[in-house]
Amino acid sequence: MSGPGRFEEHGEHERPEADGTGSGDVTRGPGGFQPSGSSRIPPPRASVEDGGFPLPGLADPGDLRPVALDLSHDVLKSLLGAWALAACSTAETAAVEEHLGACGSCADEARRLREAVGLLHQPESLDLDPGLRTRVLASCLDRRPPHIPVPGWAAPYDAETARLDALLQDFGDAEWHAPVRLRWFEADTPASRRTTVAGVIAHLLSVDGLIAAALGLEDPLAEVTEAAEGAVGPAGRTEAFWRASHFPPTRSVRAPWREQSHSLVRTVSFTGGRSSGLAVAYGDFELPLHDAMLDRAFECWVHAEDIAEAVDYPYEPPAPRHLNRMIDLAARMLPVALAERRRAGLSAPGAAPHLVTAGTPGRSLRLEIEGTAGGEWLIPLDSPAAVGSADFEVAHVALDGVEFCRLAAGHVPPEEAAAGQVGDREAIKDVLFAAASLSRM
Repeated sequence: MSGPGRFEEHGEHERPEADGTGSGDVTRGPGGFQPSGSSRIPPPRASVEDGGFPLPGLADPGDLRPVALDLSHDVLKSLLGAWALAACSTAETAAVEEHLGACGSCADEARRLREAVGLLHQPESLDLDPGLRTRVLASCLDRRPPHIPVPGWAAPYDAETARLDALLQDFGDAEWHAPVRLRWFEADTPASRRTTVAGVIAHLLSVDGLIAAALGLEDPLAEVTEAAEGAVGPAGRTEAFWRASHFPPTRSVRAPWREQSHSLVRTVSFTGGRSSGLAVAYGDFELPLHDAMLDRAFECWVHAEDIAEAVDYPYEPPAPRHLNRMIDLAARMLPVALAERRRAGLSAPGAAPHLVTAGTPGRSLRLEIEGTAGGEWLIPLDSPAAVGSADFEVAHVALDGVEFCRLAAGHVPPEEAAAGQVGDREAIKDVLFAAASLSRM
């Protein structure tokens, strides 16, 4: 910008000297450039004018705040959208906010508009996309295949332990001692156990030790379990570890948990996947090693979400291909869970099994999992030895993939889980409760 008396008005002329020499020289003075031949410009008088009278006092500038607008109700209401987007002028904002204090209907509308604006600007997580690690590793391995690759069935465990470790990296003492409630279903009844973030990592360390023992590695709880009776399954080992600690677990539990997870991945990688059929004892049941590693990946993710919820931090689900493997494991375990419910007398009265020969088709429920990690599974209802068949389909259930996993983790009540249900209601109820019974501490 330029204005009267600004240097830019001289165009291309050189800047005039200000030393007062030469007839053509100019100096800068009040009101513009002055000829230097007039010698020095006398300073203005500070107190009196030439006539000797005192200078008049400076005028009071008054209140510099914007003039309040007198707007009608309809005009103010029409400004609510712009106000919610912070697009009003200062005067308009003041008028709208003054009106909101006196008009209840406009105040309600303004609140709804502000909430809608908030949905347009969702807070973004600082976490990286959970699928980014998988894509980067895949790209690296395409360029230079590893001498000792991680088996595909161990990749979800490798990824989920790495993600949880990244979450824990910057935790302070307050976060490590934040309360966490572990949740699961037991005999169709919700159960829970209160602990801390450090206590959750101690729990993961305890249960991962079952796989370490099966692989012949050092069990970090060997002395604890020998001294405690009944400390054989996941819950027993965890309770024994918590009781044996002189103080509640702290951040010091992170290092042994992470070292153990690294050892498990290294060991199964060195075997070249030949150990996948090795049985891992969970106390009252066993799982093949490849399913046990998948089970540990599932629990690592579920408890990572518990931890993230406790410290109010966002946490994304696993990569779709890993989540699909977890869903597949739960679907394959459902027939056994249904049989156990029948033996325990927990099945619905109308869900009595039909006798079928092992290996032959029987009544089936179609489990449809929606989303990028989804698919369809035919769940045999009459016996774990029966074969699921579309010809004998009696019911159809549709769920979101993450919702199904949270149901299997005991974090969602069975009555609220299914998004779509068609067919035999008793069979559907039985399968949903069987899925919740897969959960444990």
